[in-house]
Amino acid sequence: MKLHQDSSGALNTVTGYGADYVDINLVRHAGSILLMPEAPVIAWPVSSFEDLTPELFAMLVDAAPEVVIFGSGEKLRFPHPRLTAALTAKRIGVETMDFKAACRTYNILMAEGRKVAAALLIEA
Repeated sequence: MKLHQDSSGALNTVTGYGADYVDINLVRHAGSILLMPEAPVIAWPVSSFEDLTPELFAMLVDAAPEVVIFGSGEKLRFPHPRLTAALTAKRIGVETMDFKAACRTYNILMAEGRKVAAALLIEA
């Protein structure tokens, strides 16, 4: 799916996505990423849901978003609470949805000025 880029400038926006990629500001990423509106896109070193670890989610703690949108891949799958415990301990909300819904929701929250992060799982 192709989305239209907002002309707001410097904010990271999902401009397109498919089963094996996500475009951020028209730049294609073929692997999992961590995404925040005003920070560089970070490669998230995970390629399957089964390989998720607490350390992978803890990579977002220092950014201190209000909420993390977890795109769990093509299917909606919820991570075990032990995986997101570091975020929960810091009162950071975690919302889980499939990859496509996560991309759309991130854009909405980002456009509203919310302090949001997205952890987008692209399975190899």
